[in-house]
Amino acid sequence: MLTARNVTRGAALAAPLESADGFWARFIGLMGRPRLGDGAGLWIPGANGIHMMFMRFPIDAVFLGKRAADGARPVVAVRASLPAWTGLVPLVRGADGVLELPAGTAARTGTVAGDLVRLEDAPA
Repeated sequence: MLTARNVTRGAALAAPLESADGFWARFIGLMGRPRLGDGAGLWIPGANGIHMMFMRFPIDAVFLGKRAADGARPVVAVRASLPAWTGLVPLVRGADGVLELPAGTAARTGTVAGDLVRLEDAPA
């Protein structure tokens, strides 16, 4: 498990944060789940687009760029409160992964394009 922190704002974005590393995990994502737990999230590495088909709840999608030498990733775009069952979310140029978070997380933490986010292993 991972954690995600907006280091620009000093705000926790997700803990715990699942990682959808394999093809099947990326394909399934959050589909079919009844909800995303408070403070939880899903990291989809290498993604620059997502869909909301078969989703039962709204989410915030925070698209991140490539990891810098210090481990931080820039926020490339934020798509807040994406409604369930709305189809494809347009591709985001420069994205190298997306955080799927409970709706309202971006607003609550003040996360905007240009912020820096760090993904780290969760403490054992």
